[in-house]
Amino acid sequence: MLCGGGLKIFEKRVGTPGILRDFCVFPKLTFNYRQRGIRDCFSPSCGSNMYFPSWLSQLYRGLSRPIRRTTQPIWGSLHRNLVQSSQRRIPEFSSFVVRTNTCGELRSSHLGQEVTLCGWIQYRRQNTFLVLRDFDGLVQVIIPQDESAASVKKILCEAPVESVVQVSGTVISRPAGQENPKMPTGEIEIKVKTAELLNACKKLPFEIKDFVKKTEALRLQYRYLDLRSFQMQYNLRLRSQMVMKMREYLCNLHGFVDIETPTLFKRTPGGAKEFLVPSREPGKFYSLPQSPQQFKQLLMVGGLDRYFQVARCYRDEGSRPDRQPEFTQIDIEMSFVDQTGIQSLIEGLLQYAWPNDKDPVVIPFPTMTFAEVLATYGTDKPDTRFGMKIIDISDMFRNTEIGFLQDALSKPHGTVKAICIPEGAKYLKRKDIESIRKFAADHFNQEILPVFLNANRNWNSPVANFIMESQRLELIRLMETQEEDVVLLTAGEHNKACSLLGKLRLECADLLETRGVVLRDPTLFSFLWVVDFPLFLPKEENPRELESAHHPFTAPHPSDIHLLYTEPKKARSQHYDLVLNGNEIGGGSIRIHNAELQHYILATLLKEDVKMLSHLLQALDYGAPPHGGIALGLDRLICLVTGSPSIRDVIAFPKSFRGHDLMSNTPDSVPPEELKPYHIRVSGPTDSKAERAH
Repeated sequence: MLCGGGLKIFEKRVGTPGILRDFCVFPKLTFNYRQRGIRDCFSPSCGSNMYFPSWLSQLYRGLSRPIRRTTQPIWGSLHRNLVQSSQRRIPEFSSFVVRTNTCGELRSSHLGQEVTLCGWIQYRRQNTFLVLRDFDGLVQVIIPQDESAASVKKILCEAPVESVVQVSGTVISRPAGQENPKMPTGEIEIKVKTAELLNACKKLPFEIKDFVKKTEALRLQYRYLDLRSFQMQYNLRLRSQMVMKMREYLCNLHGFVDIETPTLFKRTPGGAKEFLVPSREPGKFYSLPQSPQQFKQLLMVGGLDRYFQVARCYRDEGSRPDRQPEFTQIDIEMSFVDQTGIQSLIEGLLQYAWPNDKDPVVIPFPTMTFAEVLATYGTDKPDTRFGMKIIDISDMFRNTEIGFLQDALSKPHGTVKAICIPEGAKYLKRKDIESIRKFAADHFNQEILPVFLNANRNWNSPVANFIMESQRLELIRLMETQEEDVVLLTAGEHNKACSLLGKLRLECADLLETRGVVLRDPTLFSFLWVVDFPLFLPKEENPRELESAHHPFTAPHPSDIHLLYTEPKKARSQHYDLVLNGNEIGGGSIRIHNAELQHYILATLLKEDVKMLSHLLQALDYGAPPHGGIALGLDRLICLVTGSPSIRDVIAFPKSFRGHDLMSNTPDSVPPEELKPYHIRVSGPTDSKAERAH
């Protein structure tokens, strides 16, 4: 796929402006090239190659010729060449540049070699040596002290820290006893012969050292300095390596086609809010896509069979602590596939692209239904690295004298649930229990009953005295508790009770870990597929109406199609989420490929304006194959792999949690004369007051 500058270069080589629209998947407009008949020149029967050089004609003939058994298919040779070209090689970090080596690669094997290094002065000590840093690491440089090298000494001693220098010299051994085993280059140093100051550094707003504390706002304001840190270098390079291996796996090994889809699109019904882009036509706007969902389905209708893209996506979600208005996802779609096929593809993809410095990914990943994870963990994205599972203990309390338990069990879907906090009696304080109970009352309007195995520890819980000894023993058996454990018990409607305990499970894990208990191994990566989600949910503002649980293009579960016409709220979907350590890192579904079913869901069940999606409905009527796909959240995935506290630490130039770019002070105002062509006038607070007055 060619676009942007690539289009211009290609057009220049072909010699016909505009012809590259036939090489774009979704071009915006077509001009006079169709009228001039240039499109016909793609056919060998055209009789004239005036618009095409020989290599393009050969490409066309190669793609269009029939494949015989005795003929090597062009795609086979292409695949073989791609695989051969992607075989492991040691990167040439010093090709095409003035340096001979990187700072981090020099070892004892380089002793005696003359080298030229470029980098930043990390620090200097007593004007006798300095440490030079580049992206690859650190190396110690000896500052010459003899008079003949006075000019070199002057440069290296007077240049401020973080100045950029180029040095040339000899690799020598460090004196015995002065080796630094903590540095990969700790056995050698550079005896400098020449030095050049390439650029001096002014006083820095903060030190370029990972252990120096900086506020996030300061880091984002001077992001170009923050990028010099080893942690940011590691994060971004690991991200690049994983994306490259994903490309290899998808394109080279499994025949996917990397296709770019448009950024300027139209508003999509439902889902997250979208950013609007004004056009020069009065009252008409583009929207930035929250995902390439419609385009990738249209590519399947177009017969591309296997699509993939490192896609930029946009959502106007306002101020959310760990979200970005623009983000990246690994977007995938396949024809003639089922849910199992998508899951196997993604498991293989992650296993192939997983960093070598992490424990290998073990496949297949476990799978749980939406109903199972809610009943077991109280959430649809559970952290399965630790236990504290929710247990149903309703049968124990059918004849209880505890009032709130009796009330709950007498109602439809009423239940009694509990979780066990390991060594809770040892680590949880009275104020922690009170805080937990207050949280349950304030946010869920539910009672929490803490039960200690040691009867003397039932703080502020007089109802615990009503638990009979037989019930206590049965509780110990069901919950598999130990002497110092604490049981948190609640009662109510099933989903509500599970959701509350799911929240408390995580809150208690946080409390225990702040007090030294290790529950969640930071080096463990626990994947989980969650399937069989509901197809629809009641709208919050109007529970009588339905909205898509994910998006309106998700196919219903084959066993539940009949429910669409009788009890749509009970219908399950063919949606699947991939969860890693309590975070959703991917989601996808098998799509609706039948136009009639898609129209029914949009118009009748969701009451959406089908005119907005007429192009998609029309496409589904022209022989759309069964298809499905998934999108992996690249930012979130890399954040978890690197152990970063925020996704902003794995994005080169992120926005703040308010959606601002603190470095360039974006978003910014635009002069009225620049808005005029778009028929837009900005109404300030004063204008709004004046309008209300009238």
